[in-house]
Amino acid sequence: VQKMSFREFGKNVRAMVEDFDNIPLKDMPRKPRVGVVGEILVKFHPDANNQLVSVIEQEGGEAVVPDFMDFVLYCFLDDVQQHKILAGSLKDSITSNMLIGLIEWFRSVMRKAYKKSKRFDSFENIWHTSKLVDGLVSHGNQTGEGWLLPAEMVELIENGAPNIVLVQPFACLPNHITGKGVMKELKRRYANANIVAVDYDPGATEVNQLNRIKLMMSVAFQNMKKEQETVSVK
Repeated sequence: VQKMSFREFGKNVRAMVEDFDNIPLKDMPRKPRVGVVGEILVKFHPDANNQLVSVIEQEGGEAVVPDFMDFVLYCFLDDVQQHKILAGSLKDSITSNMLIGLIEWFRSVMRKAYKKSKRFDSFENIWHTSKLVDGLVSHGNQTGEGWLLPAEMVELIENGAPNIVLVQPFACLPNHITGKGVMKELKRRYANANIVAVDYDPGATEVNQLNRIKLMMSVAFQNMKKEQETVSVK
């Protein structure tokens, strides 16, 4: 960051991926992958979600939290879509498109490094992510996490993390509409989708939160066992 060098950035990214690729691994079965999506603060702040990532790991799962930069890019892309389908400014659309291009230029180095990796999965750009909700919700849903929320759920399901915890503050309207509102359709489209919505609020009991997560994890292990049995039969 201090040098502001694209070349140095690429060199550091490749070195980090290579270092993690060469860390010795224990010989143990893969754990169920559990995605964490929802309201931006509750999703990322451990104090806001009662250490959710640790809870998932203690229950035998592998937590998968989408990239924070996706939210930043979603905010920029909203300007582009507002001009396209609503009454947004052309100037804002052009400016945001340029910023998206700049950020995605840096992220392209990461994608290439991940694709060459023997352990890591790569990720798509924000334009591809936005298309995942076509026919599911409108890109006009831009309040809070808007269309990004169901897009992240689709991306997780399609990339091997069908178990999802949808976190939200109590009575968070955008999440109820674009998060809980698409759960039924996602379960219809993806038979292996295992999604649970959990409210995080001072009035919500931790016991209730844990019980819902434990139930989701129980289903995750059952689904994983069925998949393994199916593969062994084939």
